[in-house]
Amino acid sequence: MMTLKWRNASLLLLSALMVVGAQAAVNAKGSTRGTGGKGSKAVKHAPFGKAEDGTTVDLYTLTNRRGAVAKISTYGALLTELHMPDRRGHMGDVVLGFSTLDPYLKGHPFFGATTGRVANRIARGKFSLNGQDYTLAVNNEPNHLHGGLKGFDKRVWMAETVPSTVGPAVRFTYVSADGEEGFPGELTTHVTYTLTDKNEIRIDYKATTTKATPINLTNHSYFNLAGEGKGTILGHELTVMADRFTETDETLIPTGELKPVAGTPLDFRKPHRIGARIKALSHIPGGGYDHNFVLNAGGKSLALGARAYEAGSGRVMEMWTTEPGVQFYTGNFLDGKLKGKSGKPYPKHAAFCLEAQHYPDSINHPEFPTTVLEPGKVYTQTTVYRFSTR
Repeated sequence: MMTLKWRNASLLLLSALMVVGAQAAVNAKGSTRGTGGKGSKAVKHAPFGKAEDGTTVDLYTLTNRRGAVAKISTYGALLTELHMPDRRGHMGDVVLGFSTLDPYLKGHPFFGATTGRVANRIARGKFSLNGQDYTLAVNNEPNHLHGGLKGFDKRVWMAETVPSTVGPAVRFTYVSADGEEGFPGELTTHVTYTLTDKNEIRIDYKATTTKATPINLTNHSYFNLAGEGKGTILGHELTVMADRFTETDETLIPTGELKPVAGTPLDFRKPHRIGARIKALSHIPGGGYDHNFVLNAGGKSLALGARAYEAGSGRVMEMWTTEPGVQFYTGNFLDGKLKGKSGKPYPKHAAFCLEAQHYPDSINHPEFPTTVLEPGKVYTQTTVYRFSTR
């Protein structure tokens, strides 16, 4: 006969096994306790839909100890939501996007997307590397844009939570085949999103290749610090730490000259309202800002590149980056036809982008910082969007 002592021990063991089994069942349903480190609440994921080929797409939700929330989809490794507090402590979603996968599949202007293999434009979709000529899709007439017809923004990435001492973090991985979209080399890319407990969304990039290839990754989030669906960003104040910009032709391809911002509508060395001088840029395709700024820090270390402020909410967003440039874009082609998460249409200039990057068409400009990644080398990049209020 079992003694009382052994019987109690058996019951304890059975209870422990039941707890482990229940936790495994929860994880199997797509919700996992975060490994984000001190202060983080959780990283959760749930089904977000299916891609065109039937691949399951998941949506990861990161919550920091201050209650800020970021949501990232395995489709395009794109940021769908980012909730940050205003000066009164009220949370608001500050990025444009959709609440379901279907609108992303139907086509959108790169809302929140990880763009690559090469972000921005390559002139006429052509470049030469190590004596070989390459031809890419011309998907932004007459140039190649953001990786082609099916760039990284339209691929389903693998995802896993990763340990972090500063907040919840998820690493997204995609392996781009040799020859995909016309680019040489098999490229393995990792993009890690961390929602820090200081109310930062930190994006760390890492990539390796089997052949020399151009690479220029960025995040294409559309920000409105008043809140998603709340009018235009023309009243936002912007500061950019750049004395120069890359002069472009009428198709937004650099001429090779780095021009001073002084005396132009691009002079944001001191805070200016985004809309104050925007009418002077009516000649730019779409009408508005779509320019690469040459950051003073030069991409040598993580440094402040730009700062935006919205008076109504009091939100301040700083962009820190290790990249030498930033593309400032003001949603020139939004026209009210797309409706976002709030159900409200996105009009022209409903948001702005600060896309940390190397300069456009760098592969065809040897005088620019190089975008060529060689086998045996590691591409790295870090960009941080830091939020506060005043």
